[in-house]
Amino acid sequence: MAESSGSLTAILRRVVFKAEPYIPQVPKPKKKLTLQTRLLWCGVALLIYMVMGQTPLFGATTPEFDFLAFARVIFASQQGTLVELGIGPIVTAGLLMQLLRGSEILKFDFKKPEERGVFQTATKLVTYIIIVAESIVYAIAVYGPTLSDPSVMYVMIGQLMAASIIIMFLDELIQKGWGIGSGISLFIMAGVAQQILWSLFSPLPAGDGGTIGIIPYMAQSFMAGDISNILFRSQQLPSIFGLCLTAGVLLILVFTQGMKIEIPIVSTKYRGFSAVYPIKMMYVSNIPVILASALTANAVFVFQMLWANLNPRNNNIFMNIVAQYDPTSPSTPIGGLIYYITPPRGLETAALDPSRAVGYVLFMIGIVVVFGKLWVELGGLSPKSAAQNLLDADVQIPGFRRSNKPVEALLNKYIPSVTIIGSIILGLLAGVSDVLGVFGSGIGILLMVDILINYYTQLVREQVEVVMPRLGALLGRK
Repeated sequence: MAESSGSLTAILRRVVFKAEPYIPQVPKPKKKLTLQTRLLWCGVALLIYMVMGQTPLFGATTPEFDFLAFARVIFASQQGTLVELGIGPIVTAGLLMQLLRGSEILKFDFKKPEERGVFQTATKLVTYIIIVAESIVYAIAVYGPTLSDPSVMYVMIGQLMAASIIIMFLDELIQKGWGIGSGISLFIMAGVAQQILWSLFSPLPAGDGGTIGIIPYMAQSFMAGDISNILFRSQQLPSIFGLCLTAGVLLILVFTQGMKIEIPIVSTKYRGFSAVYPIKMMYVSNIPVILASALTANAVFVFQMLWANLNPRNNNIFMNIVAQYDPTSPSTPIGGLIYYITPPRGLETAALDPSRAVGYVLFMIGIVVVFGKLWVELGGLSPKSAAQNLLDADVQIPGFRRSNKPVEALLNKYIPSVTIIGSIILGLLAGVSDVLGVFGSGIGILLMVDILINYYTQLVREQVEVVMPRLGALLGRK
């Protein structure tokens, strides 16, 4: 296995060295830019992305139902626009390469800049491949049946490819030092914030005779002298209950993000310097939720395609075990496995079948715990990896020898426990929030809060790096 992984890595290096001169790159700034300049570049990239999100695909007719509905938040995408695929190809390629590296199928030493560069270029090549594959498959499978002129198909594929490549360059622009953080995080955060603002302030009319936004609906209700419906609304529309639930989830997330175990550390390089090494309750961050949601979204996509082509009337006994949809509303599952792995959004829907709501929450908890444990091992967050990171940062724990085994034994007391507890909390919050209908969706809220906290941590890290660069880098990994 070691020999095969080594040969695979060597082959990948050779491919990268031959292809690298022909791959377009965003150059790094010649010197570190000021915070104000980087924030400006972030704003420009976000503006371009949002304009693309409002630009419809040429020749596209809105499909009967949205195959990527469950992945829209994760992929920061908009149906029928240039950001139809969103950041999906970038996220998929990045997670795939990280999993291959974490499982040691690909071996790269990130302490060496040249090794890190090869890995980044390889990830970019994989991203190009996924962009081409997803654009072709999605255009043919989703928009193909709606096109009257087959020649438009090639235009559709070209639009999806070009838009995805632009998004990839926007993300690279921010990551190369022109901006702060990553474009992926920025686009996800903006998408969720947009959904929340829409639920709060949208003046457009809704199906219940009021407005979509809860704030104008409240004003409308007070003026009409009828406030009986503002607490709960039908048709999954924003309500006071949803607003309070959203605020409650935000408070819980902020509180749990602040919960951590602090292990004292001292510098072996700078005498007298001491600090703490935090092991957060949410140690695995939101990666397990993203993986679980991506898996569910892909399963829903495949099941919908199979149902539409093989079982549109729900008369296939074997296919009914997998998926059943309402023929008059093809986006609504009514039976099969798919029925229990998709959330019954809103109190009304959940009340009609409480077992489905409970089953979905338990499914989310279980799958997030599984992916949480998997990500700790494959994502370089295990006690062994964390112990090595501490030693590489020129720090040690008082009372412990400066070697891997004692530090690893200490971390092993905490990391497995916080992984399971944190994953259960994340799965529970995501599941319950989706069922009860928070603004921006449960997964969206989780991602937004985590991204905002990461941005805050990054700003703090920039200040720490001025004094202790290696400790700043260590804090950046946490």
